[in-house]
Amino acid sequence: MTDFNTIDDIEVNGKTVLVRADLNVPMQDGKVSDTTRIDRLAPTLKELSLKGAKVVVLSHFGRPKNGPDAKNSLRHVLDALSAAVGQKVAFAEDCVGQPAKDAIAKVHEGAIVLLENTRFHAEEEKNDPAFAAQLAELGDVYVNDAFSAAHRAHASTEGVARLLPNAAGRLMEAELKALTLALEKPERPVAAVVGGAKISTKLDLLGNMVRKVDMLALGGGMANTFLFAQGVDVGASLCEKEMADQARAIMATAKEANCDILLPTDFVVAKEFKAGAANHVVPANGIGADEMALDVGPATVAFLADKLKAAKTIVWNGPLGAFEIAPFDAGTNAVAKIVADRTEAGGLLSVAGGGDTVAALAHAGAEDKFTYVSAAGGAFLEWLEGKELPGVAALAK
Repeated sequence: MTDFNTIDDIEVNGKTVLVRADLNVPMQDGKVSDTTRIDRLAPTLKELSLKGAKVVVLSHFGRPKNGPDAKNSLRHVLDALSAAVGQKVAFAEDCVGQPAKDAIAKVHEGAIVLLENTRFHAEEEKNDPAFAAQLAELGDVYVNDAFSAAHRAHASTEGVARLLPNAAGRLMEAELKALTLALEKPERPVAAVVGGAKISTKLDLLGNMVRKVDMLALGGGMANTFLFAQGVDVGASLCEKEMADQARAIMATAKEANCDILLPTDFVVAKEFKAGAANHVVPANGIGADEMALDVGPATVAFLADKLKAAKTIVWNGPLGAFEIAPFDAGTNAVAKIVADRTEAGGLLSVAGGGDTVAALAHAGAEDKFTYVSAAGGAFLEWLEGKELPGVAALAK
């Protein structure tokens, strides 16, 4: 992992600090419906403000197509951001040029200014050097606190970092430390729990994981594809039959790397996918032609509990079943609780992230007990795939 500066390494008093945040938060009826990203960003902004910096926040929001539009204005998050940092945040109508310069000039040290959506400029996503230079003109120091956008080489995530003294914000720092401990310098044995619907979207991830971990527990639809590749009839279950060769190749790589692949031994099956559907438990090779595997069964939960007992480090990505609908959330809930309880008791480092994972762990009541839960979807997945993240690489000392 990159050796990087943190806020502790930079003098910010009297300086203007550009902070790349990820304020791309979900909205409902014009209000922020989930403030997780804002709440996690707030400590960095408050600390820089207390240390006497002018804090200038850069972020993207939504997917604007042709320049500015009201729907994708960062104005929508202004109230939630002000509430999180405990002061009224100023707003600039643009992220570069005179409007940005005027808004920054107007405020005193310790104030926070939010600049308008960086993606209102097409040059942002092109990582245009002239646009990055316009951003850099606005500040003395650059702090990146948007790990969730670090897999994109954009002007505000990568370009500007190369033009100013830079550092990782507190959220970025926590994320990088947790990830380094989980896969780069882990305490062994290391186990990965990987679920989700398809292996086609996680081929690179699985290929990288089997070389890095000692055990790989598979659940969700992707486990069906691995069972099918071994000749098991999975009935009407979600299964990518065309990916059987790739599944066998991953199993062969795992064998070479001494990684134990753990597949479900039983399933909760139903004939229809709906809440409270009539269901029963069958062994993995006992799924009826008109039945779907919708969750791992109790024998699989006991098998995983026994296997994971030895692990010192666990990385989790994706649910083990159709967790959105009861009773098909039971397997994910039970295994998440086992990992959470062992983490809480000490002796286990548990790191989770990516898409549905946060929702599944929150649903299981386990999110707060894991060592670290990343709210970064794509960046977390690319990191699990072993890829270099441009926004992180740009912070290298």
